[in-house]
Amino acid sequence: MSQNGILTAQNGKDTPIAHSRSSLVADIRSLFKGPVLIANVLPVFTGFWLALYFTNSSFMDYWDVFLLTIIGSTLVMGGALVINNWYDVDIDTVMDRTKNRPTVTGHFSLKSVLTLGIVLTVLGFVLLLFTRLEAVGYAFIGWFTYVILYTMWSKRKYTLNTVIGAVSGAVTPMIGWTAIESGFHIVPIILFLIIFVFQMPHTFAIAMKKCEEYRAAKVAMLPVVHGFEMTKRQMVVYIACLLPLPFYLGSLGTAFVVIATLMNLGWLIIGISGFFMKNDLKWAQINFLYSVNYVSILFVLMILVTLPVFK
Repeated sequence: MSQNGILTAQNGKDTPIAHSRSSLVADIRSLFKGPVLIANVLPVFTGFWLALYFTNSSFMDYWDVFLLTIIGSTLVMGGALVINNWYDVDIDTVMDRTKNRPTVTGHFSLKSVLTLGIVLTVLGFVLLLFTRLEAVGYAFIGWFTYVILYTMWSKRKYTLNTVIGAVSGAVTPMIGWTAIESGFHIVPIILFLIIFVFQMPHTFAIAMKKCEEYRAAKVAMLPVVHGFEMTKRQMVVYIACLLPLPFYLGSLGTAFVVIATLMNLGWLIIGISGFFMKNDLKWAQINFLYSVNYVSILFVLMILVTLPVFK
C-alpha cells in the first residue's frame, strides 16, 4: 500500500481504481446497449453515403450535415435505449443476460437514468433540426415506436412486439438519406425493407436462445407463446422475403446484387435446415451469428461498391 492509502498494482493485478474505471465503462456500455447502438449507427451512415452518391454530391460539401446527422441520431437512439433500460428494470432483474445492467445492480439510480435518457433524446433532436425536417420525422418515428409502442405497450403483451420493434430499427437508413434528399426514392425504401425484414428472423433467433428467460420474465415473444416450430416457420418466410430485395438495388452494380443474393440464399438454406436439426438452440445460435454478420456485411458492401475507386 502506498503512503496515500491507495493500493498499487502488484504481480500484474489491477488496482481498485482501475477496476472501478473498467466497471464504470462496462456499466455505461450496458446502459447504452453498446453493440445495439453501434449496429444502428451503420445504416444511418450508409443511408447518408448513398444519398450523396445518388445525388452526385460531395462529402466535403456536407461534412457539417454529416456530423449533425450522425451525432444527433446516435443521441436519439442512445436516449431511447437508456429509457428502455429504465422502464424494463423489472424484466431485466429476472433475465440472466440483463441482470448485470446498472439499473438492476443499483450502480445508477433510476431517476438519473430516466433523466439521462430524456436529455440525450432532446439534444439529439435539436441537432437533427439543423439538417432536414424529414430526417427529424424519421428519427421521431423510430424513437416513438421503440420507446412507446414497443417498450411500454406491446413488449409484454403481444407477439406482434417484434414487428413493432423492427420499425424503429428500419428507419435508421431513412434518417441518413433524408438528411440530404427526400426519402421518396427506391434506394432508401429498399434499405428500410431490408432492415425491417432482417430484424424478424434475427430477433426470433435471440428469442429462441433465451426462451426460458423471456418466459420467466413474462415477455410475449413468439417462441414463448407459440413454440419453436411456429417460430422456425416464420423465420424461413421472412428470410425468403429478403430474396427479391437486392434486385431493386441494381444501380449499385452487378457485384452487389450477386453477393447479396448469395448471402440471402445461404441464410435461406440455414433456415430450412432448422426443420431437420434436432438441436433447436444450436440452430438458433447459427441463425443469430449469420444474421449479425449478414446485415453488417451488406451495409458495408453498399458503401464499398459506391466508393469513387469503383465508379
